[in-house]
Amino acid sequence: MTSITRLFDFPYYQQDKYTSIPDALVTKQDGVWVKTSTQEYIAKANSVSRALLRMGIQKDDKIALISSSNRTEWNIMDIGVLQTGAQTIPIYPTISEDDYEYVLNHSGAIYCFVSDVEVLEKVNSIRHKVPNLKEVYSFNLIEGCKNWNELLILGLDPSNQNEVESRKNDVKPEELATIIYTSGTTGKPKGVMLSHKNIVSNVLDSASRIPFEAGKTRALSFLPVCHVFERMILYLYQYYGVSIYFGEAIDKISDNLKEVKPNVITAVPRLLEKVYDKIYAKGSELTGIKKALFFWAIDLGLRYEPYGTNGWWYEMQLKIARKLIFSKWKEGLGGNLELMVSGSAALQTRLSKIFAAAEIPVMEGYGLTETSPVIAVTDMRNKGYKVGTVGKVIDNVEVIIATDGEILCKGPNVMMGYYKDEKLTNEVIVNGFFRTGDIGVFDKEGFLKITDRKKEMFKTSGGKYIAPQIIENTMKQSRFIDQIMVIGDGQKMPAAFIQPNFEFVKEWGTIHGINVGVSNEEVISNEKVIARIQEEIDSLNAKFGNWEKIKRFELTPDIWSIEGGQLTPTLKMKRKLVMEKYIDLFHKIYN
Repeated sequence: MTSITRLFDFPYYQQDKYTSIPDALVTKQDGVWVKTSTQEYIAKANSVSRALLRMGIQKDDKIALISSSNRTEWNIMDIGVLQTGAQTIPIYPTISEDDYEYVLNHSGAIYCFVSDVEVLEKVNSIRHKVPNLKEVYSFNLIEGCKNWNELLILGLDPSNQNEVESRKNDVKPEELATIIYTSGTTGKPKGVMLSHKNIVSNVLDSASRIPFEAGKTRALSFLPVCHVFERMILYLYQYYGVSIYFGEAIDKISDNLKEVKPNVITAVPRLLEKVYDKIYAKGSELTGIKKALFFWAIDLGLRYEPYGTNGWWYEMQLKIARKLIFSKWKEGLGGNLELMVSGSAALQTRLSKIFAAAEIPVMEGYGLTETSPVIAVTDMRNKGYKVGTVGKVIDNVEVIIATDGEILCKGPNVMMGYYKDEKLTNEVIVNGFFRTGDIGVFDKEGFLKITDRKKEMFKTSGGKYIAPQIIENTMKQSRFIDQIMVIGDGQKMPAAFIQPNFEFVKEWGTIHGINVGVSNEEVISNEKVIARIQEEIDSLNAKFGNWEKIKRFELTPDIWSIEGGQLTPTLKMKRKLVMEKYIDLFHKIYN
């Protein structure tokens, strides 16, 4: 059996343990799901390695991968590059052209592989400013651009496979595997250096928490593979012999779920919020007994506690709700979904409860790019799940809470450092402990709870600390509120910028015979809309101390998005940029 010490060992381990899985990697092409077996995966990765050696690739060279969707080719290239001792530089397709230029220059990438015309145009627009970049290849067939198939053809002749094997043997687990540039909520992206050991250890130390049926599970992958969370999960899938189907795009998730019928998906909280909102909206359209049953089931779900804590009568009702209502939720998500894995940001407790009640539990994990990424994760079995926490710390990782509440992490998963930035590396890694920048606590049973980002907490002028994430997550329980940012650093009171859920607000207006307007600008200036959102704020404010209550708010007409600059590619808020964008509203609130 292949021992796994480097990232390129995963497909070989899969081949040894599960023979050849016929649908190891599956991508939709021209409306058809095209399957790649484990055997073909390895064969093509070796062709890529042989071609790269013939192209003169040296150990420690850098190769950039930029794809607007997850796909089989990305994974083949990843293994093919790593086997030569070179490193992959995954880049978010949605970042600005300036950031493309910065990352390609800073990393020193000499080749770049892109997915499609849109990404190619971005790269070509700044290519004259990237002197180290020798050539750009595309996965799609694009006129005037070299195609990645040229590497497969160049590498067909196996005569230099011995050299590939020699390169592989020369790669040490402690050596650099990849540089992942964090999108960052402020400033230039930071290049996080992760070794083979960093990510491999994270996969193996997390594996015992995952209730996969080895060799018999199907996954749908649609979160960006350039993010370490999804990438680590893809290696974990390979370790467990999971068939990986790559989703076409975020807006095709619903269709892909029905086609693929996966057992597991990964998601970020923002997507789970949208899934729940759609289900809730459909339930609202029901009438009579069906509507009454739907909301009875919702109420039951919101009171969910695991392991029969609520007693036999609750469990009896839940059994009925699962048969009558929640089973239809599962059908809408493909019919076979047994597990969702969530990371990147805090999950609202109501979502954790409602999906667990519906027998589609969410495994919530916690970590950062710098920790490869998992630090802690829930385990639905063995009483390893507790609502409102991110589970217990994984094997071989040590976590302590500093005197100011910051979470410090030490273990084989902690990054090598920031590329070309020793000063910043030394600031965040002290005595082997990585300073996460997150505030958290352990409960008496050892479950970790994240309370906020250290840098995002602020003091009002009255000296009271405000933890914005807790308030924001609570306020987003309102269907009227799509996005919210709590502000008030140094001010006399907390306030907020709010992007309403425009679609829901318009539906609400129609139901109640209120003309809320057509454009977003009309909606946010409508007095009845403002008054209704004020009601929501007042109701949810009751959960907080007087100093934490949102006293004023302003509505924004924009849909907060990656393209609009308000969100990172992993759908986290860019607080500094949101503040800059709405500085006039800030002055309106506090002047």
